[in-house]
Amino acid sequence: MIVQLDNIVKRYNDLVALDHFSMNVQEGEIYGLLGPNGSGKTTAINCMLALLRYDEGSVHIFGEKMHPTNYNVKKRIGLVMQNIGVYDELSVVENLDYFCGLYISDKQTRKQYVDEAIEFVGLEDFRKFRPKKLSGGLLRRLNLACGIVHKPDLIVLDEPTVAVDPQSRNRILDGIKDLAAQGKTIIYTTHYMEEVEYLCDRLTILDRGKEIVTGTSSQIKEMSSHGEVVTLEVAHLTEATQVKIKAIPQVSQFIYEPGNAVVHFEKGQSHLTKLLTVLDEEAVNIINLSVQKPTLNDVFLEITGKELRDNV
Repeated sequence: MIVQLDNIVKRYNDLVALDHFSMNVQEGEIYGLLGPNGSGKTTAINCMLALLRYDEGSVHIFGEKMHPTNYNVKKRIGLVMQNIGVYDELSVVENLDYFCGLYISDKQTRKQYVDEAIEFVGLEDFRKFRPKKLSGGLLRRLNLACGIVHKPDLIVLDEPTVAVDPQSRNRILDGIKDLAAQGKTIIYTTHYMEEVEYLCDRLTILDRGKEIVTGTSSQIKEMSSHGEVVTLEVAHLTEATQVKIKAIPQVSQFIYEPGNAVVHFEKGQSHLTKLLTVLDEEAVNIINLSVQKPTLNDVFLEITGKELRDNV
């Protein structure tokens, strides 16, 4: 076990930011931590890294109890926060050398690590640039490089792709995959559900400081109360055909406008064959058909609600 949080409680006066929250991360996992604004994600990370005192519970990392002065553990951790944390007066290579120097004293080793980090995030052409001269996407890549330049075993990434261009996002996501392939353990927070499905081996959704559900993306999507949705582009549906579709026992909702139909099925195994049988019997001319199963985003909204949240 690389990370073990047991029954963490964190209170701010009457507000319970974490309510007996537990999380276990295995070696080599990319572990997603998801939740609405104010759910406790950042608080959990800060408690885990001993950046914030908690009221109850315990944290162990690499098998050792975590506390503010446990520098043997801290030097094996890389932290990339949502806010950019680089120095404007230093160039790309100088920033990386500085952050690497916090952990690596040997100059030759440090130079090697800096060069490898620059190549890893694709900043070879920007070595002498200062942060203000970099685009938002390049700045995010530099921020990532500064957090991993010392080759940590555990990497904590908090919203690393916020407001970046698609090219930089893809570069960052592929880089995270590569880090996991190298045996690194990664904790990843984001609001982008497609990133979670692409990256994470397991994830926890928390809300109001409590763990709501933990599992793989597939396991969590199975928890949706909804089934698949079939969208049809058709030449025409007669009244009789519409009645037959509605009569399929598993149809929970049917919407038809001339040329288009949307069929919602109840949760369970695929019922597409039953629909296609009706359409074939009625000799319906299908121009286009698509099937959408519940997404992670659908389940997330089901679990946490759709109301807007303020940042906490």
